[in-house]
Amino acid sequence: MNIVTGSSTALITPFKDGKLDEQTYAALIKRQINNGMDAVCPVGTTGESATLTYEEDIRCMEIAVEVCKGTKTRVLAGAGSNSTAEAIKTAQRARDCGVDAIFSVSPYYNKPSQEGLFQHYKAIADSVSDVPFMLYNVPGRTSVDVDADTTIRLFNECKNIYGVKEASGSLERTVELLSRCPELKVFSGDDAIDYPILASGGAGITSVTSNLMPDLKSELVSLALSGDFAGAREINEKLYPLNKVMFCESNPVPIKASMYIAGLIETLEFRLPLVPPSLENMKKIEKVMKNYDIKGL
Repeated sequence: MNIVTGSSTALITPFKDGKLDEQTYAALIKRQINNGMDAVCPVGTTGESATLTYEEDIRCMEIAVEVCKGTKTRVLAGAGSNSTAEAIKTAQRARDCGVDAIFSVSPYYNKPSQEGLFQHYKAIADSVSDVPFMLYNVPGRTSVDVDADTTIRLFNECKNIYGVKEASGSLERTVELLSRCPELKVFSGDDAIDYPILASGGAGITSVTSNLMPDLKSELVSLALSGDFAGAREINEKLYPLNKVMFCESNPVPIKASMYIAGLIETLEFRLPLVPPSLENMKKIEKVMKNYDIKGL
């Protein structure tokens, strides 16, 4: 099974007059390719998947597959829901679109037990057993933590589950997972700690900040995976102020605002209940951005 590792971007979803801006979306993906990212992640939580229609979900995946075809950049598509049946439906459509791999956020709001999480993920993974599959653990947004025992049990029992995007903020979790299951591929899901996770044996990152800075994020991962940890750490520390301000409000509000400021998207639009950042935070984002050389489309 040809798994996806390395640097990946949790793509934003640009809107124009309330609709998916397909032209800009394709251009943003091309920019990721041109700046060395190993994969793009359409319709993850950064892509406002919770408020996209099912048809928009599928169209985003189709565009990503179309744009990445013939390049080295692969498509790691989001297919998550708090409804297992809905997640299965989305995962199967993602497979039919031709994505390279699928990741699925843990169920939000329901607060299932660890057994419930196991059965949820097993059902989705088994429904697309011919496609590489990653778990996505982000307890700060879902209110449930996929613990190490459950992650390792899923890895051992589902042939296509190969890794987990860990956005728990816990370095200890990465160390525990890899000490107990060295074959598991752990991705950093927290921009600020990309370097320490990679230095602890992580296999890649799924980044919010790389929407804006794909060149530096791809270089950071490349350096770390080649053993140049000093170089990777230097980039990680350089990006720290930007990584920090990207979460001054709920993701993806700041990253979309930064891309609007940089001229990468034409309109700053969100789906309610998300709204643009406060004027104070907009100024804070602009101030931090002045310290970076942001590549255009």
